[in-house]
Parts: sequence; C-alpha cells; structure tokens
Amino acid sequence: MRATVRWARADLRAHRGQAVFAVLASAGIIASLLLAVALSSYAANPWQRIFTQSKGAHVWLHTQAGAGQDDAAALSRIDGVTGVAGPYRTGRAVLEAHGTRAQITLRAAPDQPPQIARPLVTAGRWLTAPDGLSDGRSGAQPTGQPEIVLERSLARVLWAEPGDTITMIGAADGSSRTVRVAGIAEAAEPGYRPGGQPGAGWVLPATLDLVAPGSAARSVGLRLDDPGDTDFTVQRAVTLLGADRVSQVVKWQQVRAEAGGDDRLLGQLFAVFGLGALLAAALAASGAISARVRGQLRDIAILKAVGFTPAQVVRGFLVQHLAFALLGAAVGTAAIGLLGARIPGRIGEAAGLWQDLPGHGAQLLGIPAAAVLLIAAATSLAAWRAGRVPPVPVVRAVQPSAVPMTPLARRALGLRVPPALVLGWRAAFQRRPRTLAALTRTALPLLMITAALVASATLDAFRSRPAEVGVPAALTVRAESGAVAGEGLQRVLTAPPGVVAAHPGVEAAALVPGQTGTITVRGLGTAARPYPFSIAEGRAPAGPDEAVAGQGLLDLLNVRIGDWVRMTVQGRPQILHIVGRSIEPEAGGRVVSTTLDTLQERDADIRPDFHHLVLRPDADASAVRAALAGAGGGTLDIRETANPADRLEPAQGVIAALVGVLALIGFTELLTLAGTGVRDRGRDLLALKAIGLTPRQISATIVAAAGFTALAAAALGAGLGLLSGHWLVEAQGRASGIGAGIAQLPSAGVLLAVVVCAVAGAVAAAAVPAARTAHRRLADSLSETL
Repeated sequence: MRATVRWARADLRAHRGQAVFAVLASAGIIASLLLAVALSSYAANPWQRIFTQSKGAHVWLHTQAGAGQDDAAALSRIDGVTGVAGPYRTGRAVLEAHGTRAQITLRAAPDQPPQIARPLVTAGRWLTAPDGLSDGRSGAQPTGQPEIVLERSLARVLWAEPGDTITMIGAADGSSRTVRVAGIAEAAEPGYRPGGQPGAGWVLPATLDLVAPGSAARSVGLRLDDPGDTDFTVQRAVTLLGADRVSQVVKWQQVRAEAGGDDRLLGQLFAVFGLGALLAAALAASGAISARVRGQLRDIAILKAVGFTPAQVVRGFLVQHLAFALLGAAVGTAAIGLLGARIPGRIGEAAGLWQDLPGHGAQLLGIPAAAVLLIAAATSLAAWRAGRVPPVPVVRAVQPSAVPMTPLARRALGLRVPPALVLGWRAAFQRRPRTLAALTRTALPLLMITAALVASATLDAFRSRPAEVGVPAALTVRAESGAVAGEGLQRVLTAPPGVVAAHPGVEAAALVPGQTGTITVRGLGTAARPYPFSIAEGRAPAGPDEAVAGQGLLDLLNVRIGDWVRMTVQGRPQILHIVGRSIEPEAGGRVVSTTLDTLQERDADIRPDFHHLVLRPDADASAVRAALAGAGGGTLDIRETANPADRLEPAQGVIAALVGVLALIGFTELLTLAGTGVRDRGRDLLALKAIGLTPRQISATIVAAAGFTALAAAALGAGLGLLSGHWLVEAQGRASGIGAGIAQLPSAGVLLAVVVCAVAGAVAAAAVPAARTAHRRLADSLSETL
C-alpha cells in the first residue's frame, strides 16, 4: 500500500494539469447538476414553493364554536407545533362578478399579513385598515369601500383583477354589498372548485361583520416541526379543542395532492433530463479516465517491470480518481451551498428557496454521491484495464496503429484535396471500437440537448402559435348588464380591423355516465360560423350532436373517436357523437366541445356567456382590446385568453439550465476527445513528417480529426434527439390530458447551431495541444511508439 501511495503522489506531481482538470470538471458537472435539481424543484412543484415562501400551515382546524386566544396559546404548546396562524373568524358568502357566481369562505385578517400562513400577494396589494384603525379591530364600520384579497384560483373564475368592484352576497341574510378587489394572492390552501370547494378571500374584521355578523366560526393553522407527525398532532389538537367544536380538518398532504397533477408531470419530464445528464456525466468521466489510462501505458508497463502487481496498479488508479471525484464533489457542493443563492436572477432565487424545501439535504448529498458512485464504477473498469497492461511494451509497438489507406482517400489526394482533411478523416474513423465509444460518449449530451430544445420549442409554440396547440382565440369578451346583445353585439365585436371572427360560447359542468364525476361541456361557435378547433385526430364537428373531446375525457370515459357519449348537462340529458380529438390544455383535457346550436337544441334558454375573438396574426391584441372597450361604453369585460405557457414559464429556465449542464458535460468530453486524438496522432507524426507534411499541416490534421468526430457525433445526437424529444413531449401530452400532437421541432437554424457549436468546441479544444505536438522534436524511440 505504501508503494501505491508513493506512486500516486509522484504521478500527481508529474501530471498536475490533468489532476486540476479532473477536479474542476467534476466540480463543474456536480454544481451544474445541483443547480438543475434546484430549478426543477422550483418549477415542477409550485405548491411546495408557495408553502415554503409563505411559511404555510401543515394543519388547518375549522371550528363552529369560537376558538379564542387561550385556545391558540394552548395549541402552540403542543409538542411539535412551531407556530400558530390565527384564530381567524370566518364566514360564508357568495361573490358575483361579470355574470359568474362563486362560493367563498371569508377570513378576517389584520391589515398586516401574518407571519405564519402568509398569503403571497402577486397582484395589487394587501388590505388597508379603515381610517384610524391600523390594527384591523372589529366592531368599527369601514369609512371607505370594503376591500377583499382573493385567492388566485377564485379570482381567475370571477375574472377579477385588482381595482375591480364585485358584489358580495351574505349567506345568512342574502344582503348584497359591493367590495373592491385590493389584491390577488397565492396560498398553500385548497383552491376553488366549481360545485365543490369554496374559494378563499381575506377581508378586514369590520368587513366580515357586515356580511356575517356574529359569526362564531374560526380557523386555526398549525405549523409543525416534523410534517410526518401530522396525524398525531391533529389528534392532540382535536382533543384539546373538543371533537364537538371541530367541524373540519385540512392537512397539507390533501392540499398538495389536489394541487399537484400537472406539477408531477413536469417533475417527471425534468427527472428524465436530469438522469440523462447524470448518465452523460458518468460516460464523460469514464472516457476521461480511460484516456488517461491509455496515455500512461508506458508508465504502467514500467511499474509492472519493477514489480508492481496488477492489484497495486488497479488500486493506484482507484485511489487517484476517487480522490479527484470526492474533491470535485466537495468543491461543487460547497460552491452551490455557499454561493448558489447569490447568483443573479431566477437561478439564484431557486437555489435560495431550494435550501428551505423538504428533501434538500438528501438531494444535496444524494446527487454528488450518485455522481461519485458512477465515476467510481467507470474508474474501476478503466483501472481493471490498466491492471491488464502487459509489462513488455514492444508487443504493442509492433501492432499497426492505423488501417491501410483506402482507394477513396488516395483518389481524394489525387484530386488535390488538402492532405489535412484526408488524413484527418482517416484518423477520425480508423479504429472502429474506439471510435464508436467516443461517438457514443459525445453524442449522448448532444442527444439530450436536442431533446431539451424540442421541449423548449413546444413551449415557444404555446406562446407564439397558440392556435396550433388549442388556444386559437386571443381575447375573451363577456357582456355585462346594459350591453347590446345578439347581432348588435356581434357587429360591435367584429368591427375592429384586427378581428377575424367572434365566436359565441357557453361552458357548463356535466355529469358523466353513472354520475361518478364531472366534466366540462363547451358550446363554441355555430354551424354557420364554426369555431376553429385544434384537431389532432378525426375532424371538427359539422353536424347535429357532433363534438370533439380532449384526451383526458377520452381516457376518463374509455371511449374512442366515433363513439356516442351520454351525459347530463344542467339536469338535461345530452348525447354527443365524438367525431374528433382536439388539443385541450385546460381542465386536464376532460372537456367535450360542440357547437352552441347543438346545446340550444336541448335547452332553448341557453345563451352565450362569452365570445372568443380570433385575431389576425399581425393584429395587436392590446389595440383591439382598447378599441372594443371604447365601442362597448364600459359594458364589455375584455380579457386575454389564458395561455398554458403562462404557468409553464419557469420551465424555460429549467430547460436553459439543463442545456448549460449538458453543454458543460459535452465540452468535457470534447476535451478528452481532443487529448486522446493528439496522443494517438503523436505515434504517426514521424511518418507524417517523413512524407513532407509541415508542422501546420500536421496540426491541421489533428484538428480535422477532432472536428470530423464531433461532426459525426453531433449529427447522430441531433437526429436521435429529435426522435426521443418528440416521443417524450408527446408522451407527456397524453399523460397530462392535453393529448398528443403538441410537440414542435426546433428550427433548422437552431439544429445547425448545435452542430456548429459542437464542431467548433472540438476544434478549439484540439487546436492548442495539436500545435504544441506538431512543433515538438520527435525521436524514433519507445516513448513515441508506445
């Protein structure tokens, strides 16, 4: 063991540059992987992000009898409870805005957001206390118009924005009052569900007294030290308050499950890219270690000649490279832990928030540990090969180092093709097993980069070409009371020059066969003016009772195109013939769409609730909106149609970070490829000089060999990346309910840029060592032929 350590130390002193490069490469790869994990956690689990930023409550206890401050103090003394939110007085009401009604649970809140379970205001501001009441005490009537802060999902249903005035109807006495929306907030609590869970809203205590006077209901939130002890803590809290007083218990696991449908799909998508990056990193490390072993064959032979056993050689390489990997992992992990939150922009925000998320410690240690284990596995294989190196180097020297010159190469030289290109092509593909291994290692990160670009191009299509992915209408208009109706409204909506068509629509909840669940039924357009559905399979509805459905609905009901589906819409039976599958990004794809005429045949009282406006590609949506607002005289509520790209915006940052990680891994492999090429071509330099090549031509030959290898790897990686990326996005589309047919391929310019960058990286990596090698004074000795 002592001799092994002494040899390892001597080898490190002799190859300091290689050692530093190995450590820095490992540190950079691991740091990049950790940043990618942080960004994935930030983007793929927004509920957890909101819960962490707001210091959300793990348990909400809703009581019928009033829970006072004494009860809150007693709850805070329960083992494991680190904070108490409330108790807050609550009351039920109905909100009405733009013809839409929704149930709401009002919560009396102070004029300063609480520290525990703090709503995160994303638009507008928090509540302002009445004049002279900075603490939000109850019992005093507000001097101005009452205010409310709405939870985001409820605000979306009501089409409410900060500054809007909405009607609040008391659940007890039916009295109505107008309130002004002060802000929109996110909260790690159950969101609004039509016909089910009421929405959440925060008002001052005086405002609650106007709507629900004398309400004794309370809500208390508990933040726990260990989320795993939720059930035990709930039992103790219910016992303390009294089971007869507790009407409902909401636990964080339930809320997370309700909010995590699409988020889990994003997490799966990022996990695939993360595993691909980890595999590419392991292969790059394996290539670097194997190249280092091949570059030290002479030293290994000498070691065996002086008495080193194969086990000692293997142990020496393992000690060195495991030390490199461990040091690189420690440096990369420490850099992210200390400096990650200081990176500007979203990356730094994600790295800072990641430190507070559950599982951060396991990920911070698990990712480097997995990388080190993969590097150890690669090192073991390379070290085993080093142990099999024969102690007599002459045996390898007599073996030919290259395949004979092919007739095609001779013909190319006869046609005055530059010798550097001909010899570089020959050198790049002369050893098939080794060339295939190098191509595989170099092509894998390029494959993953291309697949990530497919995902990015798909997200860009949602933003730039929404009509192709299920969002053909740019604006949605709702007519308020006093607005013109019928053909008069149609003329007003189509008057601006940028409007192509205004399609009336209505949306309702429907019961599926067996009445075991609900779906969404939409009536869009008419037979005379059909709605431009995004059809992925089949055709658009053209006749009576014909409809198109999203993938989520087809999966839910286990039906196919051509089947008839029976449902109950507003108490009336409706039978529709599914003639096509549309790309449906809303409601998990559990949507069936037909014409408004079809729904009116069953119920003549159905009237359009809104109009979808399709604009010309060059039209300015803001200008059209302003023109309609003026023409409607304030009686039209005009909003931009919700785009799925809005909630997927953080995914672009994650994809960019993954591309950066994979690019770093790919460049590491290119450096290894260049170093291997320089060393291998060193055996042929004497022959190249003997046939009259200048040092510049020799250097160009080495660079050309690296460039041709990178070009072949880039073409292979880009081609396979397009296929795998298309399949991955389509599979995610089917699983999410949107349906297949949404994948978009990156432009030819982007793919060409990937190939050019790969070739340019290989040329840059090989240029300097090739120039140094070409100008060396060589001797026909064992050192140059081994």
